[in-house]
Amino acid sequence: MPLITAKQMRELEQAAVRAGASEQELMEAAGLAAAQEAWMAAGAVEGRALLVLVGPGNNGGDGLVAARHLSGMGAQVGIYMLAARDDDDPLWRTVIEDDIPATGVAVDDEVLSNLESMLRQSSLVLDALLGTGASRPIEGDLAKVMGRLREARERELPPQLIALDVPTGVDSDTGHVDPAAVVADSTLAFGFSKVGLFTMPGRSYAGRVVPIDIGLPAGLGADLPYEEIGFRQTQELLPDRPDDAHKGSFGRVVVAAGSRRFPGAARLAAEAAARSGAGLVVLAAAESIQPLLVHGLPDVVHEPLPSTDGTLDGDAARSLLAALAGADSLLVGPGISLTVESEEFVRTLLAGLDQTGLDEGGELRAVVLDADALNALAASPGWHERLSLPPVLTPHAGEMARLIGTTTEEVQRDRLHHATEYAAATGSVVVLKGACTVVAAPDGRARISGAANAMLATAGTGDVLAGLIAGLVAQGLEPFDAASAGVYLHAESGRLVAEGYGAAAGLAQDLLRLMPETRRLLDGG
Repeated sequence: MPLITAKQMRELEQAAVRAGASEQELMEAAGLAAAQEAWMAAGAVEGRALLVLVGPGNNGGDGLVAARHLSGMGAQVGIYMLAARDDDDPLWRTVIEDDIPATGVAVDDEVLSNLESMLRQSSLVLDALLGTGASRPIEGDLAKVMGRLREARERELPPQLIALDVPTGVDSDTGHVDPAAVVADSTLAFGFSKVGLFTMPGRSYAGRVVPIDIGLPAGLGADLPYEEIGFRQTQELLPDRPDDAHKGSFGRVVVAAGSRRFPGAARLAAEAAARSGAGLVVLAAAESIQPLLVHGLPDVVHEPLPSTDGTLDGDAARSLLAALAGADSLLVGPGISLTVESEEFVRTLLAGLDQTGLDEGGELRAVVLDADALNALAASPGWHERLSLPPVLTPHAGEMARLIGTTTEEVQRDRLHHATEYAAATGSVVVLKGACTVVAAPDGRARISGAANAMLATAGTGDVLAGLIAGLVAQGLEPFDAASAGVYLHAESGRLVAEGYGAAAGLAQDLLRLMPETRRLLDGG
């Protein structure tokens, strides 16, 4: 499903008008669809009291159209007007002609009392106050209205709330949420879903997101750069597995991971690479911790590396470079710890990758950099200029902040912007982890996961994701596609863990236990 910013949507609407559609036709289609969705949500509307909150712009116009259609369906429709509309506004004239009760405009005690009464009587409310028009903090009359709506939604038997395009108070581009915003049961996204509905915390305020066709000309928006990571898309990305295949058919992954303090990260990443469907996984870890990794992990090949006190170092990098022949993908970073030695390991390894020529007609397709490998990059400005092999970076918000030299809060304020900007600047695929993970490509494209699951806020889950991505790269997927499919597999397995064990009790290793079920569903089993 394509995702779109407010500016991109305005441009598409302008293009539709140039192609022969009218703004009135688009609004009519949006309002009719909203009325139909309200009818289904309410379980038929005849005789039911419904309230439409109408703002001053096009979103309010959509609400007036919906009110007209709902009235025609037999609902007892009430309208609250945040601002007066021109007398010659055809939508407003229709409301007057159909004798649909309306209140509002001047927010005084009497109007607020009327609004409270309408909210008490209504079983469903349509929020058509702002849509994508939110550009400043909610205050004044609108804040008073949102306060009454919040009180109604906190009742023991609250009305359903359907937002038109975007819930009032949610930024349609960043997902930033105004303190006055109210959580909706569902959001009807006109034309295409807005980016902010798939970015936290906006995602948690949108409820069920329903894309609505408003009659944009066919093909318009086909080149939109952003989209949701979904089931069908992931199915199409995953490689075929013919019955006559052999292990070489599905690639060889090398996982350079672990340290004396974090041996489990190496194990999680290596097993995830194997569970992704890779034909062969090689775990390159410090020789001193190999005894901790061999038992219980018989499916991988072990490549013991020299180390300094259990931490991979420059000598380990040189040994690993000599052992990369035949590898299709390389994962570096899970659990290597952040020390002077591990930074040397990362620098030496990345410098040696280009010197070996593996990226020049060789077999290595990409390098996935995770965890403390990313922190080593942050301490090495211009690292991307010395690496021609395609990199895939898998930072969480804190690691992203260190990479770009800002704060975690700033990264979280506009995740899509920071991920796409850094991807373009470094020629990397950036997987910005967290609720609603962003996968950004160097060419400006991005895919966003709609998943937000507290179970994944657990140590080791990032190691699993990195292993999945490396395994999919080895199987022939382009880095951007491998990262997208890995994020979906990871999120869906997390959903199954949360359902089976609970969000608090689930562990990273449980993702690996349920990964086969996720893959079976994708394979149509």
